Amino acid sequence: MDNSSDFRTLKGYQLTDKPQITASMEDYLEMIYRTLKTQPLVRVNDLARKLNVKPSSASKMVSQLSNKGLISFEKYGYIKPTEKGTAFGDYLLYRHDVLMDFLCFINNSNSELKQVEKIEHFLDERTIYNLKKALKILKAHKTKE
Repeated sequence: MDNSSDFRTLKGYQLTDKPQITASMEDYLEMIYRTLKTQPLVRVNDLARKLNVKPSSASKMVSQLSNKGLISFEKYGYIKPTEKGTAFGDYLLYRHDVLMDFLCFINNSNSELKQVEKIEHFLDERTIYNLKKALKILKAHKTKE
């Protein structure tokens, strides 16, 4: 069976998927949420430093996230995820951790950060949950050896 009409370029798939937020927005939201796990407050300068971007870029992205209803933010103030932002941020951390665990396991390494950051935006929730299940099976099999 020839499914050649189903093929698209990466940009073509991105245009048909119409994500809620961009990959960059996900990175910012993930870092906001990650930071709030270890400290009580996040400011734009904190975010810029942690993501290695200019404060003006971080400020622009924070405004976009606020417009999407994912965070609350006042100029020169603190960044706080909304209820919707918290749920999404929780998933983004879960996705990151699953991919990190999976890639470290199969590559027998301590960190695969660069690779995880490159691929995490391209996998859907079903794949992430199935990778988690597969990793559990692989780890159980390894302990039996």
